[in-house]
Amino acid sequence: MRGVARWTIGAAAILAVASAAYFAYDFGMVRFNNPSLSRYPIQGIDVSHHQGDIDWKIVASQPNVRFAIMKATEGGDHRDSKFAENWQRSGDAGLVRGAYHFFTFCRPGKDQAQNVLATVPKEAGTLPIAIDLEFFGNCDKIPTVEEMAAEVNAFLTELKGTFPEKPIFYVTEEFFDQYLKGNEARFPDHYLWLRSVFKEPTQEGCSRWSIWQFADNGTLDGIQGPVDLNALCASETRLAHLFSTVAAN
Repeated sequence: MRGVARWTIGAAAILAVASAAYFAYDFGMVRFNNPSLSRYPIQGIDVSHHQGDIDWKIVASQPNVRFAIMKATEGGDHRDSKFAENWQRSGDAGLVRGAYHFFTFCRPGKDQAQNVLATVPKEAGTLPIAIDLEFFGNCDKIPTVEEMAAEVNAFLTELKGTFPEKPIFYVTEEFFDQYLKGNEARFPDHYLWLRSVFKEPTQEGCSRWSIWQFADNGTLDGIQGPVDLNALCASETRLAHLFSTVAAN
């Protein structure tokens, strides 16, 4: 019984340490990636209604926030309740803006594109439309590569008349490995926005990725609670021109 007691105490101690570590990470006290502004001079955030009321003037005054990508739509009919306000106020604060659509596996791509067209303004000097492609928060359907490629292509074909720019694909490592890796030719040409919160991805001259989401537990003045943090690949010249234009103004 002593052995059982010692095992129970040990397990409880491990559980307590794990809980403390999770708490520390969840509240931004621990972060695995801390890219410096000297290595990644253009950094930014992505937000949705989960961040509540944002003081965009305070957010934009911080050197590590040069851009903001905000949730606009999800599926065929959902619109983020804070999108219009975030879009307007972040622009007024002088940030480069972008909108993202959460792509559902259970709705035709063409229908989802109509939701984007009805929600996102077409304005000069903004980032291309981003498509959030991930399993978390999605429906139970798991499409084949062929099905996924067909719906993503239909989505972008519908958008092309209004948003002809090369889109941004936000992907987790799991989604990338299951759908994009080795199948790039099936999907439209795109910038890659890669989520990697545990390690820094290899830059490879930005040939693999253009934006790196390096944390989902960031803390910033002007935002209550955690926020996602991102960095533009240091040699990504195809999007960097947007920031030089802002700086010139």
